[in-house]
Amino acid sequence: MAELTAVLLAGGFGTRIRELYPDVPKPMIPVSGEPFLEWAIRYWKREGVHRFVLSLGHLAEVAEQYFAGRAEVATVREPRALGTGGAVSYVANQAALSDPFIVANGDSLVLADVSAALAAIAQPGVDGVVLGVEVEDTSRYGSLAVDEAGRLLGFREKRPGRGLINAGVYFFRRGTVERFPKQQPLSMETDVFPSLLAGGADLRVVGVQAPFLDIGTPESVRQAEEFVRRLI
Repeated sequence: MAELTAVLLAGGFGTRIRELYPDVPKPMIPVSGEPFLEWAIRYWKREGVHRFVLSLGHLAEVAEQYFAGRAEVATVREPRALGTGGAVSYVANQAALSDPFIVANGDSLVLADVSAALAAIAQPGVDGVVLGVEVEDTSRYGSLAVDEAGRLLGFREKRPGRGLINAGVYFFRRGTVERFPKQQPLSMETDVFPSLLAGGADLRVVGVQAPFLDIGTPESVRQAEEFVRRLI
């Protein structure tokens, strides 16, 4: 698959850790001497991504300055807070993306082999793929509802028990973005996916067992140093 593009969503406010890093957007928090986004890019290059588009919002200038001059990295600044789905829709109108392309949160990382997900989105008629991480207890995250054929049925509320959680990694056809709802802000989980499912979109879930980290809390930021060593 030539010139595969990943859109990394890096525009959030990071309210739970803002006191620790008031002048740094969450995806740019330093981990082992480099911004967390740098580690994410390193991982995605390993998975075959050639080009990156960073969707920026809060303190966008920090990432813009850091990545200036990087041929494989483009930046798009949101005009206002658009939500995860709104950011993807905006980027798709502002930047050249591959077909299919990948969407991932810039403040989390799952160290998975995504070849099965890439194979799934390449199947005729498949509009999108969600990467699901298998965990022992889904109560912190909520879980994905999936049928026996691997089709996404929806998102379950947080409840205890083993299951697949949404890792914030999606694989889309370009045409699928045109079917996103038009309102903004637009949430991927509560707006985009329910709308696509209601419209008959064929959305699949590919489950993986892999290390997963979201740097949304002070505790998880402390865990990030050890986590990224698996990429070295």
